[in-house]
Amino acid sequence: MRLVFAGTPETAVPALEALLASPRHEVAAVVTRPDAPAGRGRKLVAGPVAQRAEQAGIEVLKPAKAKDPDFLDRLREIAPDCCPVVAYGALLPRAALDIPRHGWVNLHFSLLPAWRGAAPVQHAVLHGDDVTGACTFQIEEDLDTGPVYGVLTEPIRPDDTSGALLDRLARAGARLLADTMDGIEQGLLEPRPQPAEGVSYAAKLTPEDARVDWSAPALRVDRLVRACTPAPGAWTTFRGERLKLGPVRPAAGGGDLAPGELKVSKKEVLAGTATHPVALGEVQPQGKRRMPAADWMRGITLTGEDTLI
Repeated sequence: MRLVFAGTPETAVPALEALLASPRHEVAAVVTRPDAPAGRGRKLVAGPVAQRAEQAGIEVLKPAKAKDPDFLDRLREIAPDCCPVVAYGALLPRAALDIPRHGWVNLHFSLLPAWRGAAPVQHAVLHGDDVTGACTFQIEEDLDTGPVYGVLTEPIRPDDTSGALLDRLARAGARLLADTMDGIEQGLLEPRPQPAEGVSYAAKLTPEDARVDWSAPALRVDRLVRACTPAPGAWTTFRGERLKLGPVRPAAGGGDLAPGELKVSKKEVLAGTATHPVALGEVQPQGKRRMPAADWMRGITLTGEDTLI
């Protein structure tokens, strides 16, 4: 089939690679978000999908909005049979959805109808799901409601961050999306409606959502930090300044600590929660590099008023 691939971040690159390698399909163009400011100089930089497409010599379309007339006209000229999508990052209007004869097929990183929306992997980790997965489905105008072509499952490990889990799903999902394109071309796949039961939504996690509440149980603190790693990044405050947090782990012993209370030894830094303490992993004080929590605490003399807030 003649394809136009839509995607923007690094998460979408494995799927693009799988389609580029397929002998059955031609990736005629890529649709991606416009270049965005990055780095200290805030220079405009193309996204990972755009960079990979340019390396492959593929036409790259970067409409400000998918309803732009010039973009829609160009898409009609390219005349794709299908538009596979991975983390494109913008809504698709009916005028765009109607152009390819097989529609737009999205790779979504959850077991739909669970965790429809922008942050399915983060919410799966945050809510303590044991299993997640990925689906390919036909895009409709409503949010992630379309009928499903294919599914894969992936266990969530006790120490998984959202970044680590998303990396596995992106690689496994790339094969699922390529297989879905094969099945559509051969006429072997018919999408099935999603169940009416089990619908949940995964809104984007904001920096404020990523602030640790030390009055929560240790299990909740652990899940929040892992869900927000690497983005938007879990954090707390110490002596009035923001302290970024890497994944924590349950503490072996440590005694009873009040929520946010710190206890320091040569090898670890413990923080109290509503249940039992957790050991801090890497931290990043404001204006400094990331470092092990024990290194951060060297040279700091705790007072009775020093707590994480």
